[in-house]
Amino acid sequence: MSQVKLEEVTKVYEPGSVKAVDRVSLGVESKEFMVLVGPSGCGKSTTLRMIAGLEDATSGKIFIGDRLVNHVPSKDRDIAMVFQNYALYPHMTVFENMAFGLSLRGYPKWEIGNRVREAAEILNISRLLNRKPRELSGGERQRVALGRAIVRKPLVFLFDEPLSNLDAKLRGQMRMELNKLHLRLQSTMVYVTHDQMEAMTLGNRIAVMNQGVIQQIADPATLYAKPKNKMVASFIGSPSMNFVEGKITRRNGRMFFEDGPRKVKVADETLSRVGPYEGKKILLGIRPEDIYDKLFVQYAPPENTVTATVEVVEPIGPEVYLHLLLGPHPITARVGGHERPRAGQDMDIVFDMTKVHFFDPASEEAIV
Repeated sequence: MSQVKLEEVTKVYEPGSVKAVDRVSLGVESKEFMVLVGPSGCGKSTTLRMIAGLEDATSGKIFIGDRLVNHVPSKDRDIAMVFQNYALYPHMTVFENMAFGLSLRGYPKWEIGNRVREAAEILNISRLLNRKPRELSGGERQRVALGRAIVRKPLVFLFDEPLSNLDAKLRGQMRMELNKLHLRLQSTMVYVTHDQMEAMTLGNRIAVMNQGVIQQIADPATLYAKPKNKMVASFIGSPSMNFVEGKITRRNGRMFFEDGPRKVKVADETLSRVGPYEGKKILLGIRPEDIYDKLFVQYAPPENTVTATVEVVEPIGPEVYLHLLLGPHPITARVGGHERPRAGQDMDIVFDMTKVHFFDPASEEAIV
């Protein structure tokens, strides 16, 4: 049974206005780490706030466990929420901040002490229990906010972009800590972020949202390898997928994707799906790591080789991002750190056509 279940949930703030969330259906299983991801304004935080009871759903049903909670106050939903803002009381110690919610609920002091010390040990902040928030770093404050949620022992943890205030290095460390925390607590967690890296590294499953609608729900590997549409394909992955519009043609019994004077041969395994688009417009998508420098490809097939112009060379330690112009189309290739072509030069690149995606240019739905 799902720990959290949304059935056709919609949120409209004013009659006649754009729907912030549009008929979202979602099931989060027991002990699952579900991530809601998407661009700013896509409705992910609104969805989380409706689960928490901080926003009322305009229509649809929300269940936590087996209980319909549409009209249940937030405090009675057996959830704990961690916000982007740590929301710690500055005049209280770490211990008092973590214990505050339990004190309000009338827990005995011995149980409060046990729960706080247990959570502090899990988060490695036992040495900080007597400090005030002003004496803590950003990462330590976020751990305290997590601890305040952990002591509640809720049915569901809700996270609303909790790492966005941290610097890049600390975000990486906290991602690892959140993974460890989920494995240790074995709790149900729903996590909102706009950062696809966080989504890919944290989620058992990911729900990609755009314009209030869930575009696709899948595990990270499936989202990356088999995106349902162009939006998912472009949002998941860094650098993002390259797109080139062209058409499918047939020459000497073989099918090609053509963009003006450039053409690449369609892989045999995709012919059946791409065939109906012969003579029609189609959108080719290819990830940066599936584009190679011909100089470093043994037996590079000439029918999959095209010439591009180097615009910018971006060294990233062990690898290099090459920002190229393929005719009028800007594309990015991710190659080995030893490859350093010069800006302005032409270079031959090879497409791995077995890993190419094709999309319908009108609907933007995936064909392959």
